[in-house]
Amino acid sequence: MPSAMSKTPTTDTKSRERGRPREFDIEQALDKAMIVFRQKGFHAASLNDLGEAMGLTAGSIYKAFKDKRSLFLLVFERYLSVRNADLRQRLAQFTTGREKLSELLQFYLDSARAVEGRTGCLVVGSAVELQVLDDDLSQLVSEAVLRNKNFLASLLKQGQEDGSVTPNLDVDTAAGLILCIAFGMRVVGKITDVKDEPETIKLVMKLLD
Repeated sequence: MPSAMSKTPTTDTKSRERGRPREFDIEQALDKAMIVFRQKGFHAASLNDLGEAMGLTAGSIYKAFKDKRSLFLLVFERYLSVRNADLRQRLAQFTTGREKLSELLQFYLDSARAVEGRTGCLVVGSAVELQVLDDDLSQLVSEAVLRNKNFLASLLKQGQEDGSVTPNLDVDTAAGLILCIAFGMRVVGKITDVKDEPETIKLVMKLLD
């Protein structure tokens, strides 16, 4: 008879082991799921797609994240956190509101280029899906878009205060227009690179004169 130390696992033991969520790095898993959501959107991203990208079974996803919606919420929060941290780090090296706006546009152009651009923006992609999202998700995305517009408005106001942006500019209207341009860059980036990047930025910056 085999000793306790060498006992072969029973079928029940194997089943329990298979049912346990695998140990994994949560941020790494979210980053992998993020790519799927960015490429396909919330509704088109299946659990199979997510599981394959994350290296997890559907059961492990349910155990760790409850469901696709809960996973998306965590991914969306992480996407905003990482993107905002990257953007603010880039803007920190500039002084005037005008300079910061120019760098913000370059940030969006860089994000819309090559592989990063083809992957897509989670905020822009989710905004396109807004009408088919549930109320809470729709509100979450709408608030993210509004924060982007408010941030642009704050940079325009800073520019007016430091003299780099004309005081005659309607800040709210200009912020809305620049937001449309920035988001449009990400939409175009899903298909091809934006051409003539320096000239594009110069043209947008003329709005501030």
